[in-house]
Formats: sequence, structure tokens, C-alpha cells
Amino acid sequence: MRGTSRASLAAAEERWEPVLDAAGAQSSDLGGQLFALVDALDSSGSLRRTLADPSIDGDAKAALVARLLQAADPRVVEVAQVLVRSRWSADADLTEATEHLAFHAVLAAAEADDSLGRVEDELFRFSRALTGQREVRRTLFDTSVPAAARVKLVEDILAGRTSPVTATLATRLAAAPRGRRYVPALGHLADLIAARRQRQVATVSTATPLTDAQRDRLAGILERAYGRVVQLNVVHDPNVLGGLRVQVGPQVVDATVLARLADARRRLAS
Repeated sequence: MRGTSRASLAAAEERWEPVLDAAGAQSSDLGGQLFALVDALDSSGSLRRTLADPSIDGDAKAALVARLLQAADPRVVEVAQVLVRSRWSADADLTEATEHLAFHAVLAAAEADDSLGRVEDELFRFSRALTGQREVRRTLFDTSVPAAARVKLVEDILAGRTSPVTATLATRLAAAPRGRRYVPALGHLADLIAARRQRQVATVSTATPLTDAQRDRLAGILERAYGRVVQLNVVHDPNVLGGLRVQVGPQVVDATVLARLADARRRLAS
């Protein structure tokens, strides 16, 4: 999102968070209703363009979205009206912002019953379980496969072993990939959880397990670098011959032996 859209989303979040705090566990239902609006925006380019068009009167757009959501919770209608009255750099940003608020609504339900940490761990473990499952990942990204079949695949893998919030999020990503590959989409959810927990997530790939002292030392280094608490997700990767590969958001700090050898080769070739 560009500046205008980011500012609009921030303003909507500021209005939405107190609603979620008051709703508690009911927030998940509010998120589900916002997901329905996301689906409507994705399925109709004319609707999306109309609701994001800055030249159309805000009250007219608010009335339109109220009719569209006439069966929805009034709190959902209100935040949707805030969104359509706002300005967006691109009409797709309106859909992205709506989905963003929907995800946070579902996560707020886990926060309300103190299960957000469990959700974070379950999503990470699910993501790692899919790493070697190329055909499964391809199916979950393939929109030629019916959405119901993709959802059933995720449900079969999870087999009822996760929290309801984890299941809701995992099946939502399968039902509506929205152009995203499945595992990176799970990573995006991890970032949203980290933001709610005021943490930075670092995925650490290493050939051998880290001792508690090593984990604490690495976490301390990253916390000083990023200025916030860091959640370490450690992954065993036999391809890492030595050192560490640390990914924090889009940034990768690659200190493996392979990376150093590749750097040496580049230096020799230059």
C-alpha cells in the first residue's frame, strides 16, 4: 500500500480495535462477516471500483455497503462504512484493508481467551509440515481446484488437532488464496500475530539444535538490532552446513557456510 492507503488503514484500525476489545471471543464472528465482504469485492470489479472511487460521495458509498451488509452485525457495517468513506491509492487496497481487519478480528478472539500464543505455534508448525509437500502446496494455490476441496484438504491435514481460531484461519486461506501461495500466506498471519503481541518474528534455520544459551544470545542480538522483543522460530535444515540463516520479515541474514562460500566465489570472479 502507498501512503494514502496506509493512512486510511491505520485510521480504520484505530476505530476497529476498541470494537474487538469489547467483542472478546465474538470477534471471530465479526471477522467472518468481513471476509464475506472481501469475497464480494473480489468477485465484482465494478463494486470494488465504485466503493473505492474518491469521486463518489462517501455517504452514497456508505449507504450502498449498508444495503450489501443488511444482514451483518451493525459493528461490521460501521467499520465497512469507515473503509468506503476513506481514500485509497488503488481499489485493490480497499479489499486488502478489509481482509486485514477481518484477520485481526479472528486473532482478537484468540487474544481474548489467551490462546494467541498457541495459534502462533500451530500455524508455524503447520507451515513447516507443508514444506516438503509440494503437491499439497500446489493444490492449495490452484484456483482450478474447487474451494470446498481445498478447504477439505486443510481440514483433513489438521484433523481437529488445532484450536478453532487456527482452523478458521487455515481454512480461510485455502478457500480464498487471493493470488498468494499458501505457505507465504501463513507467514503473513504470523507477522500479524507478532504485531498483536508486539513481537518481531525471526525464523532461524540451523543444521543442529540451538542450546538455550544460544537461543537467548541470538534473541538478545536481534532484539537490540530491531528494538523490540523477538520470537525465535527455529527450523532444523540439514542443508545448512554451518552457521545460521535468520529471516526477519522480508529481510534475510544468511550466515551459513554455503552463503560464505558463494560470497567467496563471487569475490574471486569479480
